[in-house]
Amino acid sequence: MKTKLLGALAAIGLAAPAWAADDVTLQLKWVTQAQFAGYYVALENGFYEEADLDVTIKPGGPDIAPTQVIAGGGADVTVEWMPAALAAREKGLPLVNIAQPFKSSGMMLTCWKDAGIATPEDLKNRTLGVWFFGNEFPFMSWMSSMGISTDGKSENGVEVLKQGFNVDPLLQRQADCISTMTYNEYWQVIDAGVSPDDLVTFKYEDQGVATLEDGLYVLEDRLSDPAFVDKMQRFVAASMKGWKWAEENPDEAAMIVLEYDETGAQTETHQKRMMGEVAKLTAGSNGTLDPADYQRTVDTLLAGGSDPVITADPGEGAWTHAISDVLN
Repeated sequence: MKTKLLGALAAIGLAAPAWAADDVTLQLKWVTQAQFAGYYVALENGFYEEADLDVTIKPGGPDIAPTQVIAGGGADVTVEWMPAALAAREKGLPLVNIAQPFKSSGMMLTCWKDAGIATPEDLKNRTLGVWFFGNEFPFMSWMSSMGISTDGKSENGVEVLKQGFNVDPLLQRQADCISTMTYNEYWQVIDAGVSPDDLVTFKYEDQGVATLEDGLYVLEDRLSDPAFVDKMQRFVAASMKGWKWAEENPDEAAMIVLEYDETGAQTETHQKRMMGEVAKLTAGSNGTLDPADYQRTVDTLLAGGSDPVITADPGEGAWTHAISDVLN
């Protein structure tokens, strides 16, 4: 492999041939923001270059489905939530988790306290804003685990409002609760002038139904190519170097993200706050998927009652340590 040969040549004092760096295209799950700081840090600080990689980072957005991008050959590796990846795998797209930078889930439901909501049981007979495009799976599993129908308001049911990627339904009182992330939409509510004292939040992590978020996925057949495996090993190692640097230097990492935001939509205050929250989610992970976390995700998704996210345990092949083993 190229990197091993380069090291061997250097060890005996011979000049390395002028090989071009290996190209890697990464598809993000969402727009350029601190949620993906580790990758931008690795790019800006030269960690990818040091790993002999030429990395292109493609932002996501409301009209971009990462699974479709990688299925169509538009990316080598993609950031995706495990529920969406496993659902896609069951439907025939053989995605494989090769690394898990995020150890904890940042997903939660944010509710108006004055609506009389204090516990999850109080969610019954309410209108709840839920993201779709694969983000609805943890919510549906949570409701099923509590025996709450999602077919409409009732004594034992909720009305599901298909929520856009904004907080308007809560601010406009169209919903009693909306989906938020600890590092993003929750703070949009606060920035709109709402006091934290006026809100009640339910973190999926605290409810025991958290599923893995922001893992790195590739198509299974590509793992049979030793050159691709080598390239992904270098990519994951450099990316995790970027993530740990971002954890230790959150403000600086946020500023790097801002440099790569071509839309100009992000602000320094929001990105620094986001990076501080994201660092809590990547803490404790060196990039290697914990099989126990994987199994918890699978068990949560299978608990979908009559409409489970996945219908059977994915079995072998849904994840591998062949790439992340270089981190240990």
